[in-house]
Amino acid sequence: MSANTGTSGARQQRLTSFLDRLTEAAGHADRAVPLKSYCTGLLLPGERKSIEPMAARLAPDNVRRMHQSLHHVVAAAPWSDELLLGCVRDYVLPTMTKTSPIVAWIVDDTGLPKKGTHSVGVARQYCGQTGKQDNCQVAVSLSAATWKASLPIAYRLYLPEAWANDVERRQQAGIPKEVLFETKLEIALGQIRQALSDGVCPATVLADPAYGNDTDFRQAIAGLELSYVLGVQSTTTIWPPGTQPLSAPHVLGTRPTGEPTAPRPGACTCIGQATGAEPVGKGMEDRDLARRRAPSLALPFCRRARSRRTSRSQAPPAARRGMAVDRVAP
Repeated sequence: MSANTGTSGARQQRLTSFLDRLTEAAGHADRAVPLKSYCTGLLLPGERKSIEPMAARLAPDNVRRMHQSLHHVVAAAPWSDELLLGCVRDYVLPTMTKTSPIVAWIVDDTGLPKKGTHSVGVARQYCGQTGKQDNCQVAVSLSAATWKASLPIAYRLYLPEAWANDVERRQQAGIPKEVLFETKLEIALGQIRQALSDGVCPATVLADPAYGNDTDFRQAIAGLELSYVLGVQSTTTIWPPGTQPLSAPHVLGTRPTGEPTAPRPGACTCIGQATGAEPVGKGMEDRDLARRRAPSLALPFCRRARSRRTSRSQAPPAARRGMAVDRVAP
């Protein structure tokens, strides 16, 4: 820990103040002690952060009682995770932004590998931690980031459609009736809208191709008057300014005037600004995102290599739908 964080007593005082705020957000006074104990258990050394090993570290002489207390506040007490996250956001963001403004809102999802089948939302799906399809839970998050730090300001567990439509499974897991199926993209858009409603300083939205490939997601971000930098697959077809998808098959022996182009190999970024039609950024390498500067927008397009002409019906879906590039973030 750096020297400018203060003495041990000052750090303890800040932690106490922080936990006091959390217990206020949790509501009932009976939750104060168990919630503080749970947070303390998360901070203590130890690889496993589940309730049983934490109870053993917190109260080695009375593990059973501590286990019951922690389990009740986590699994049964009716507190709102959104209120707690809002409390954390209001406490932390002012400190984060003292030296640097919020420069990005980061949309991401996190895979949580699981062994069994009873955890809420667990299913065989892509897991980022293992890099493959695996048995896991997935949580969608929105983080506010400065140049020096980031903070999750929204976090929600993704409930697969198979779970959402299984009445018996929902009852066994205690899933509230108001929690319905939403795609990860719908969850992310809801988190962004809520952040705007809560008055969080707007910033450029960042996301990987899992979100950037979706036209509706990009248009929704633009509709909220937010700029964005989103990953897209290198196979995504784009339309240069002044061109559009072909309205009809071209006449044999002539060349279509609106032939699409594709990003050069390695291009994987879409840059947009909420000022007009659907945007697409010019070809941009991954390394342009790694540096803390605006990437060059003067990189060239290249035409996709073709061994023969491709009719409109054979073109990929993105080509048939088409995308305009008449606006690019400054």
